[in-house]
Order: sequence, then C-alpha cells, then structure tokens
Amino acid sequence: MRGLVTKSTGSWYQVLDDSGKRYECRIKGKFRTQGIKTTNPIAVGDRVEFELEDGQQSGVISGLEPRKNYIIRRSVNLSKQTQIIGANLDLALLVVTLASPATSLGFIDRFLVTAEAYGIPAGLVFNKLDLFSDEGLEILADYVAIYENLGYVCYTVSALEKENIETLNGVLQDRITLVSGHSGVGKSTLINAIVPGLDLKTGMISDWSDKGKHTTTFAEMIDLPFGGKLIDTPGIRELGIVDIEPQELSHYFPEMRKLLNQCRFHNCRHINEPGCAVLQALENGGIEPSRYESYLSIYHNENNRN
Repeated sequence: MRGLVTKSTGSWYQVLDDSGKRYECRIKGKFRTQGIKTTNPIAVGDRVEFELEDGQQSGVISGLEPRKNYIIRRSVNLSKQTQIIGANLDLALLVVTLASPATSLGFIDRFLVTAEAYGIPAGLVFNKLDLFSDEGLEILADYVAIYENLGYVCYTVSALEKENIETLNGVLQDRITLVSGHSGVGKSTLINAIVPGLDLKTGMISDWSDKGKHTTTFAEMIDLPFGGKLIDTPGIRELGIVDIEPQELSHYFPEMRKLLNQCRFHNCRHINEPGCAVLQALENGGIEPSRYESYLSIYHNENNRN
C-alpha cells in the first residue's frame, strides 16, 4: 500500500492512503539505518509504502518514495542533531514578527538560504500588524523592501484581526505549503484564520523571556477548504544550516549569485579578496549590509564545522 504522511508524533505516523483512508503507522527498526542521518527518517509530506499488521488497522512503513525536496534544520544545541521539518513542498512560508517575539534578520536569512539550497520557493508572512505603531510600520516597510527586492513574496497580515488573510489564501490554494517560525509568532492563530472552525490551540507569549510557548507539539498536514494543504510545524527556536559547503553558500543568496562570474577569482570567498564583485556591490549599496552579515555568520559557522 502507498500513502501520504500527514502527521508525525515522533514514534507514530499518520498515513493517508490513495482512497482517503487514514492509518496509524510505525517504522520498521532497520529503516533508521538506511543512510538517513536525521532524528526523523520520515517527515510530514513524504510518500511512503506501508503494510497493514496482521488483523490490525495499524501499519508498518517499509519504504520511502524519492523526495522532490525537503526543509531540514540543525539544532544549535550541543546535540547538533538534524531534523527534516517537511517534504515535497510547493512553498515554504516563514511567519515573522518584529516584536513579541522578535524574529531576527539572521534567522530569516538562514531559513531562506535553506529553502534556496533545497529548491523550494519561499516567502515571508509578517504577522501582528494590529500591534504596529507608525514607527513600527516604517521598520516593517524596510524589512519588506529588503526581501521583495530579492524576489521573495512578502505578506503583511494580522492573524488576530483576520486582516489580509484573503490575499494569503490565494497563494496557498492548490499548493502544499510549509508554515514555520519561532514559537509565539502566531502560526496557530494564522492557520485558524485561514481554516475557520479548525480551532488549533494557541498560546500566550512568556512574559519573562518574550519567547513563545510551544502550542504545536508535532508536525501535521491540514487540508485547506479552498484546495491545497498546509504543514503546521512546532515552533523553531534556532535554525542551523545543514549540508551547505562554505564555498557554495553565495549561490543561495540571489543578490550574490548574479555577481559570481564577475569576481576576479573563480574561488572567491567574498570576504577580503581583491576584485570581488560582491564586496563592490556591498560598498555601492547593491547588497544589504544585514544580508552580507548573515552571509559571513553562516560562512564562518559552516567553516568551523568542517
């Protein structure tokens, strides 16, 4: 039997077969040793082969069909474990807030670099529009301009007030979309606004840390009433880059990618080399300083890892 993984709780997976019936499945023990170096060899969005257990309505996953893409992250803590947070995606959206909690430009850039590296179209959803002062709206406009100028789609919404949700719905229609972000940015509230009646649990921001509390504890695929599917994921505190060689990193920054054949040296690192087109663009205002800082941060982290 074949099916689509629609929920992952760590040890059990919900699989939707081609007739629309759902089965609770687990993984064969040997599956974990087939060269897959992540904490979860199977992710929501995967297509799998499974067999029903004798006399049971539960199954055992025995095979994984080739993925067209996936989003993967590395924990920044000491374990350094990697985790696939969604597979076979048409779009990856990062929900961003400028306060309560703040999403850093570095975090945004690491997400976009990961999406670029794995061939996934990506966009940003700036939430909590209802909380912005006039000054905040100016900062928001600056953020949006940085990323729209690079070709990324950006949406400004208030999930709480259901502002601009219809625009977002048009983008989600008939696509499989991953929704990610820090805990507390309003992912669950946003999904509740998109899918009325779903009633996902939402949580308050922790006062002492200004960090969100986890309300989504496992990844789950949600059917959209207008066609398409959303993958809701647990909040991510950190997003470490996985399997990107330092010398390849500039390929995943669109503003750098178009300049690479203009550098004097073919193996230019874009750090201090003479005749570097990227450094020239940075000096001339053609590359945002915040984006270049993200490049340096990722580059040095990956170099230290290797």
